[in-house]
Amino acid sequence: MKNYFSSNFRLGVLGGGQLGKMLLAETHKFDIYTVILDGAADAPCAQICNEFHQGSLLDFETVYNFGKKVDLLTIEIEHVNIDALLKLEQEGLEIYPQPSVLQTIQHKGKQKDFFVNNNIPTSPHKRFSCLNELKKEVLNFPFVWKSAQFGYDGTGVKIVKNYDDLNSLADTDCIIEDLIPFKNELAVIVARNKDGEVKTYPVVEMEFHPEANQVEYVICPARISNEIAEKATKIALKVARSFKHIGLLAVELFQTEDDEILVNEVAPRTHNSGHYSIEASYSNQFEQHVRSILNLPLGNTASKVAGIMVNLVGAEGFSGDVVYENMEEILKMDGVTPHIYGKKQTRPFRKMGHVTIVNNDLAEARKIAEKVKNTIRVVSK
Repeated sequence: MKNYFSSNFRLGVLGGGQLGKMLLAETHKFDIYTVILDGAADAPCAQICNEFHQGSLLDFETVYNFGKKVDLLTIEIEHVNIDALLKLEQEGLEIYPQPSVLQTIQHKGKQKDFFVNNNIPTSPHKRFSCLNELKKEVLNFPFVWKSAQFGYDGTGVKIVKNYDDLNSLADTDCIIEDLIPFKNELAVIVARNKDGEVKTYPVVEMEFHPEANQVEYVICPARISNEIAEKATKIALKVARSFKHIGLLAVELFQTEDDEILVNEVAPRTHNSGHYSIEASYSNQFEQHVRSILNLPLGNTASKVAGIMVNLVGAEGFSGDVVYENMEEILKMDGVTPHIYGKKQTRPFRKMGHVTIVNNDLAEARKIAEKVKNTIRVVSK
């Protein structure tokens, strides 16, 4: 086995946002030398990695030259230059998740086609190259519109209720999907290393903000029957097997009104739905990502306690230098741990941090989560 610890080994990460920052807590723990590329000089990772390079993740030369500086390359965001990664891989660089997997996943249309071609249950969809092409289609309202690329955290996703709504859509490569009535939004994180060892985290349940289309609470374990949990896990494992990915894969799922499980979409990286694991699990998702890409034995994915995560997003009506109001109040609460991402500027609905609530009693944790949500405010000076 390679010596990754306190050695000359250089782990490269494309992206220096909050996911990278939480990954660095684990590379620090293992004393792995970490090199980060990000477009922003003040990215959350900039001050705490071993080596920081500023540059565009979508620029071929920048990504290619960065790859030449490291021994193994991973990502914390999938919006990266795939051609550069394919060339680096051809030249022998280990890249996880693999560029071919990223290429499929980063395009929503290709991702949905992949599900269909691999008999993975998902909602019916159609692909369009531009808004004009979509407008010529005979449409059944309402439906879900998704930008094929570069959507995240509720941007690039809209529910279209009538013809007027079409005018607010971006003129871009897109897909439309049937709007599925569902009981629950669930997620399963699957870890897989090069040896093919696979582990899944418990199924989590996501509660969404009705306007921002962002996750407000992630609840682990999900409040569902064992039968539904088993079905969700089985489908997530089928997705992972089909991609043959190495690293973490977050599989977002719908539980329909008649208890079918459909795959909504996947993310080939650490994910918002796994943040609870830092406090609640034996091996958190960020440590597991390091283990999986370095082909180390995978850690225990079980939870020690029930965990709920509350996203901290910028309050409406506030933009500018960030202030976290009532932080002391939430720190007085039992089992409450805030994570502040290091973004100096807030704006409405921008993800600025999260808070984990752990408790032996899930119902009690959910009550405390509500209290946290109503207490802390992300505002500006």
